Amino acid sequence: MAAAARLRNVSRAAIAALVRRGRLSSLEVGGRQLVNKSEVLAFQPKPIGRPPKKGEKKELSKSTKPKKK
Repeated sequence: MAAAARLRNVSRAAIAALVRRGRLSSLEVGGRQLVNKSEVLAFQPKPIGRPPKKGEKKELSKSTKPKKK
């Protein structure tokens, strides 16, 4: 897992967390957790935040107060 962490520039704990959550698969051989290199390189993180409600479009944050001139 250390090599996988170096490939993604993250900590070993971050890779372990992805394995625990089922986002990456691993194989235990000789007491070591092995992660497929191609799976690590192809990994795409999920967007941050809650998903939008059905029919709701994502808009940039806009202030509701009028601007002062």
